[in-house]
Amino acid sequence: MAARKCILLLVTCLTACIGQSRGQKTFVPLVINTWGFTNATEKAWTALRNGGSVLDAVEKGCTECEAQQCDFTVGYGGSPDEHGETTLDALIMDGTTLDVGAVADLRRVKNAISVARNVMQHTTHTMLVGEQASAFAVEMGFTETDLHTHRSIEQWIAWDNKKCQPNYRKNVSPDPSKSCGPYKPLNSADWKESPRYSPHSDEYDHDTIGMIVIGANTTAGGSSTNGALHKVPGRVGDAPIAGAGVYVDSEVGGAAGTGDGDITMRFLPSYQAVEYMRGGMAPEKACQLALSRIGKKYPDYHGALVCANIKGEYGAACHWPGLDKFPYSIRNPTVKSTTVEQVDCQQ
Repeated sequence: MAARKCILLLVTCLTACIGQSRGQKTFVPLVINTWGFTNATEKAWTALRNGGSVLDAVEKGCTECEAQQCDFTVGYGGSPDEHGETTLDALIMDGTTLDVGAVADLRRVKNAISVARNVMQHTTHTMLVGEQASAFAVEMGFTETDLHTHRSIEQWIAWDNKKCQPNYRKNVSPDPSKSCGPYKPLNSADWKESPRYSPHSDEYDHDTIGMIVIGANTTAGGSSTNGALHKVPGRVGDAPIAGAGVYVDSEVGGAAGTGDGDITMRFLPSYQAVEYMRGGMAPEKACQLALSRIGKKYPDYHGALVCANIKGEYGAACHWPGLDKFPYSIRNPTVKSTTVEQVDCQQ
């Protein structure tokens, strides 16, 4: 009888640990992040295996992407704004306390995700921005440095030589589709009807790293990006906005996204996906429904989400015209190394 009870207990434990989601084993810990940024995934996983917390893992993983300039859309030397300057946005969130630290329009400091964590740990604020975020970083011991690279300078010069095309201006003079500024606003009677969504070329894909780490009864999430290419100076996207680029809750799980931040932040899809999962929805379905709310209003919107619950079940969804499949990276005890999976994109 005792042996039978032991067997039943073992079966119950295995069932809880191994459940199925799209045929996948569901162990924790889990690291999942947008895109095929496998070095970032592996760095976060290593931090966990070395005894680090879920917050440590998120910080280490996103820092790796910042240092490697993932797709030149994370970290220094990418996405120069209209003035040719690279600025950084980042967020880190503790799913147990729901504390958040974020920086936006950070200048001359490379370690955006680490500065965000310092905001969370050394202030009672949620976000610091611009020059004052940089001043805070220096107070915390970070070093100021030039975020330009030869590549970003050449990228800006080429854009300037094309009369600043394309750009994000509208209803201004001179005509932003033909020339650079400085701009002045047009009288409302002279405004031209413009699309609700501005489709730019492929170079405007906003490849934020969004990362979720699921531990034993704990979760954390983070994001880091240098934002939209040739953005209006001072522009902030969804990455440092809790509930937009990232949201985690240790009672449920987490979600993180990438894509057009100006549209994304209007819908808070990461928060919405977590709430869908709170109601019992599978991660992939939660991602799909959160994105579908955006697609109904903006059919040309491009964005993607990764979602995971506290059992380690995970999934992703994509609404990205022109992109067939969206890649995302995962690491958990069921795979021998970081794995890139893909999900079909809704067109």
